[in-house]
Amino acid sequence: MPPPDLAAGLRKRLIGVIRATFNDQAKGETPVVRSDDALFPRDSVTWRVHGDVTTMMVGGVASLLLQMLHPAVLAGVWDHSAFRKDMLGRLRRTARFIAETTYAERGIAEATIAKVREVHERVAGVLPDGTPYRADDPELLAWVHVTEMWSFLAAWQRYGVPVSRAEEDVYYTETARIAEALGADPVPRSRFEAEGLIAAMRSQLVVDDRTREVAHFLLGHPPTSLAMAPAQAAIFAAAVDLLPDWARAMHGLQRPVATLPLVRGSTLAIAKTFRWAFH
Repeated sequence: MPPPDLAAGLRKRLIGVIRATFNDQAKGETPVVRSDDALFPRDSVTWRVHGDVTTMMVGGVASLLLQMLHPAVLAGVWDHSAFRKDMLGRLRRTARFIAETTYAERGIAEATIAKVREVHERVAGVLPDGTPYRADDPELLAWVHVTEMWSFLAAWQRYGVPVSRAEEDVYYTETARIAEALGADPVPRSRFEAEGLIAAMRSQLVVDDRTREVAHFLLGHPPTSLAMAPAQAAIFAAAVDLLPDWARAMHGLQRPVATLPLVRGSTLAIAKTFRWAFH
């Protein structure tokens, strides 16, 4: 154990790095305050799964790689997002949405959901093959939701303190209320239903030049600081490892078999270090 003063200093530095990564300090953003009047109670499975920095980062990157395999979801990002100039901003907005709808006071969470619905209503376009799309399409919203929840839960089960099989179903049941509020349909309420929805959507998934460009841009994004570089490298590798085999194959990505023990061991060590810092 490091001396108390050294430990306190290290904790402060780690917390500062994480807060600077997830909160745009130039815009005055501060960490979301946890409320007893949140949409989910403090003892919910959702609070547990969404409360870990490392697993949410691993799951977040994996979910983006899954989401972009749907051409209409990708088109919404391609046509209506400044991701090429501000990938970090997009990641921050997604992380903040999850944090506010999980932990913030109910009024803040509901206002956040309403704002996202309003944005979705304005996002529409035409795919390269001429097919029209809308971001408020219930099926597209369901795809975004299920890939996020599946990825967050899978990352927690691998690098967190695993929940039981029954609690996995509870997690999907709890988070269904967010998907419903956003207008998603169908909405899975169990792991079985989530896996069934993902399987049913696979026939709609494709990879093209735009998919490859966005994936390359995401995985090649520079770290926010030198201090985060080693952690980011491990987390991105862990996200690729987390993907289903078929999704990794579609992206043309390889599971780092030779270095897999190092990737998983490093990610687990990072997770434990961040938990130590925040708790």
